[in-house]
Amino acid sequence: MNGRLGGIARHSRPRGPIETLDHVAVTRECGVIGNCRGVILPGKSGRRQVSLIEAESWSAAMVDLGRFEDEALPWHVRRANLLVEGIRLPREPGKVIAIGPALRIEVTCECDPCHRMDEILPGLRAALVPDWRGGVLGRVLTDGEIVVGDEVRIEE
Repeated sequence: MNGRLGGIARHSRPRGPIETLDHVAVTRECGVIGNCRGVILPGKSGRRQVSLIEAESWSAAMVDLGRFEDEALPWHVRRANLLVEGIRLPREPGKVIAIGPALRIEVTCECDPCHRMDEILPGLRAALVPDWRGGVLGRVLTDGEIVVGDEVRIEE
């Protein structure tokens, strides 16, 4: 089963403004180019290099908070880098997410929602807790140029 890349976002500094994009390069060295969290610092594992969230999980969290369609917040306020649609992200480390023709991201862990989510909208943190709704974190295995609409696949 394949999905598609529904959105790309980055922020150049912690707590900085979110920029949404139609396309971007993602590399082993820098993660999402221009994003503050992608560079792996010496002595670090890079397990938080790229963050991904499912559109369906974001929608479910919005419904739980009584935010239907017109009142729903845009996905990128979650501060995730990539939005995937129509596919369930792996819920275990070591699985590989392929996006477009070349990009490969290894899932490293769940992206646990932090207290900052409640700064965005009270109750959002709790709404993102069930079933990995907050998304997954990963490490870039192979570089790739990605475009909104690209195919997303799970590889073993």
